[in-house]
Amino acid sequence: QVRLVESGGGLVQAGDSLRLSCVGSGITFGRDAMGWFRQAPGREREFVAAIRWSSESPFYGDSAKGRFTIAIDNAKSTMYLQMNSLKPEDTAVYYCAAGRVEALTSAREYTLWGQGTQVTVSS
Repeated sequence: QVRLVESGGGLVQAGDSLRLSCVGSGITFGRDAMGWFRQAPGREREFVAAIRWSSESPFYGDSAKGRFTIAIDNAKSTMYLQMNSLKPEDTAVYYCAAGRVEALTSAREYTLWGQGTQVTVSS
């Protein structure tokens, strides 16, 4: 049935780049939004980026602006997060989420979540 699967995390050095992928299955792409959130040790869940599938209009959290890029590939039913200039403070478990949401930044509105992929940035 419906599911999201993230991949692409890993251990990198500060300044490096990573490209995260989230493959959606059973998503109503014409209505759903998809986004990326992260959870770091000792910190609350943080909004990173999101996009409405139909419009492909991206929206970024403050920590992501200028460094991260979100994109979708309709043919592959996949959402990507290109992360450049990574910093140690980007270390977190990154989750992709989907749902019919009113506010892209509101984690509580998303109804489907992936298992998460670990991103660790060393200095």
